[in-house]
Amino acid sequence: MVGVTYLRDVPLAGMNFVLSGAAARGFTPGDPEWINLGQGQPEIGALPGAPERISSITLDPNDHMYGPVNGLPELRQAIADHYNRTYRSGRSSRYTAANVAVVGGGRPGVNRAIAALGAADIGYLLPDYAAYEDILAGNMPRLRPLAVPGDDVDTLVKAVADAGLSALLMSNPRNPTGRVIRGAELARLVEALSDRGTALLADEFYSHYIYEQDADGRFGPAAGPVSAAAHVRDVDADPVLIVDGLTKNLRYPGWRLGWVLGPADAIAVLERIGQAMDGGPSRPVQRAALAAMEPDYLRRETSAVRAAFAAKRTMAVEGLRAAGIRIDPEPTGTFYVWGSLADMPTPLRTADAFFSAALDHRVITVPGHVFALDPGAMRTDGERFDGWMRFSYGPPADAVATGMTRLRDMVEAHRRG
Repeated sequence: MVGVTYLRDVPLAGMNFVLSGAAARGFTPGDPEWINLGQGQPEIGALPGAPERISSITLDPNDHMYGPVNGLPELRQAIADHYNRTYRSGRSSRYTAANVAVVGGGRPGVNRAIAALGAADIGYLLPDYAAYEDILAGNMPRLRPLAVPGDDVDTLVKAVADAGLSALLMSNPRNPTGRVIRGAELARLVEALSDRGTALLADEFYSHYIYEQDADGRFGPAAGPVSAAAHVRDVDADPVLIVDGLTKNLRYPGWRLGWVLGPADAIAVLERIGQAMDGGPSRPVQRAALAAMEPDYLRRETSAVRAAFAAKRTMAVEGLRAAGIRIDPEPTGTFYVWGSLADMPTPLRTADAFFSAALDHRVITVPGHVFALDPGAMRTDGERFDGWMRFSYGPPADAVATGMTRLRDMVEAHRRG
């Protein structure tokens, strides 16, 4: 294109790819005729048992000033208190404000953490959050990204050791599969990586969307969240950096507020990175977030989230199975279902074909290849997840139910020929 030769080629990726395809078919955000089973944000309205949504804040004169790059001290302390209260009861090693960097959302948090690493080989999992690809690629050649198998902890730990990795980036719970590493397995992973000096960069943005089975095999809300913070032995020595925020777990995606939790020395480096990279988070949003981090508010909100989303999880899994989509693995976290198209009628067995056909029924889904990370186009294993889809049950329950009905009707129409 004339006049833009100075720009690099930035292809549409992740949800930009998905929403661009939907927009070409007539989708506009908020259109009630469309069902967005591709969305990466949770529903933001009232939920049974949840506290009232925070809807206003009075600006303080100081809110017009730049704030500290690592966030307001009082919010940093409130976040540290949340982790100590939730995950570190009885532990002598406790998080403080010095262990927290407040950032302008999840991706800025991951960006800061990745930018703070020294020259290293860093592992990532397949499939995983699409944004990691560009973040990792943007830090090459200082970092050399390597895909490692992660279907179970023993395999993952061995792969990290065999490759001599200095760091591992992963979402837990995993986007897009809904897989969760928890309990003794998560403790083993944290301990094994810490013992070998491998930094764990744990993206825990779905840490409160946790589900478990009862004795009859039915899924419901788990008793509480999951975090690597519960298994860190020394908060200032173990190389564990945790990224989380208000976007998913407290259902305030528009606030663009997150944090990184880790050793104080690492958080100090993140501050220096942030001075050049993003300048720090919004002061008014941070002050609003103080109300969301109040213990009773946080407890009621995240308990309501687990209850409401556990019910939608069942609706989505049962609806997709009724349409003939194979669920693997059974999701125990996030608000996503990872589905195989292997049993679909032939025209729907590839992700792009399924995506296109669903758009004809005004349903947005996400092709599996969006999550086939390949930073720097260096992978040679060929796995692209072209026979997989991610389905979101982030929208309200009635929209999820409508989406499942439309997908089932679509598949049945293709089976009839």
